[in-house]
Amino acid sequence: MNKAMIFNIQKFSLHDGPGIRTTVFFKGCPLTCLWCHNPESQAMEQEMLYDREKCVMCGMCAKVCPQKAITDVNNSMVTDLEKCDFCGECVIYCIPGAREIAGREYTIDEVVKEVLKDRIFYEESGGGVTLSGGEPLVHIDFVEQLLKRLKEEGLNTAVDTCGAVPFEYLERVAEHTDIFLYDLKLVDDEKHQAFTSASNKGIIDNLEKLTEIHGNVHLRIPIIDGVNTETSFIEETLDLIEGLNITEVHLLPYHSIARHKYKKLGREYEDALMKVPTSETMNRFRAMLADKGYNVKKEENREGLH
Repeated sequence: MNKAMIFNIQKFSLHDGPGIRTTVFFKGCPLTCLWCHNPESQAMEQEMLYDREKCVMCGMCAKVCPQKAITDVNNSMVTDLEKCDFCGECVIYCIPGAREIAGREYTIDEVVKEVLKDRIFYEESGGGVTLSGGEPLVHIDFVEQLLKRLKEEGLNTAVDTCGAVPFEYLERVAEHTDIFLYDLKLVDDEKHQAFTSASNKGIIDNLEKLTEIHGNVHLRIPIIDGVNTETSFIEETLDLIEGLNITEVHLLPYHSIARHKYKKLGREYEDALMKVPTSETMNRFRAMLADKGYNVKKEENREGLH
């Protein structure tokens, strides 16, 4: 049975396409963006999130763990992931809610059943279902079949992609996708590699090819002070997308509210390198794009910035 690892099915999403939407967040991504607001989306496998600030050190998680994978290390309940099978017993018995499992396998039927619960909201608002992540297209076989099912149900579909996948994957889902939300982080390849751990040459090439075969591509650009707030970045972006069939451009201002997620994953968050862009910067970038005839949306600070 075809399954995929999903870490959240978020209802009443208002920023992942038109109308009221349900956003399905897949685990696994070929990029590791320094500013990623969903760090639990990067790895393909399940992960344990542990909030030491909520933990009262009652030791119940260690007592109920069938695999004896949890021990007290320096006044912190540490999980040995080589022993842990993510059965969830520790989560169930953690009264303060200090433990959380990121990711579980879903079948296509399970996802369709869940998103159809809100069909009335899609119909009334012109909304639908958005596949996000992580990078949903790393689960290409699952996503292709899921999109077909969603279209059979008459739902509007969107795919939020970083573009760092074989172009064949974009081709396979194009006819079943109403909107592509296409991320463009940086134009300069050297900076792109420094901040995302991957080249952007394939990403840019895929963007150009995608706009040739699909008529509704929305470009999404994260704006991060310390990374890409030079005026030259938007000038480079305008040069890059000139002549491409881009129907909308979304500017996504950086914020650091996902810092707590990194801490719960036991990872460092290098926010000293990144700051929230000023309103002046956001307005200047919006004006530069609008002057070239682009329909520009400036979204408010929110979780989900990739």
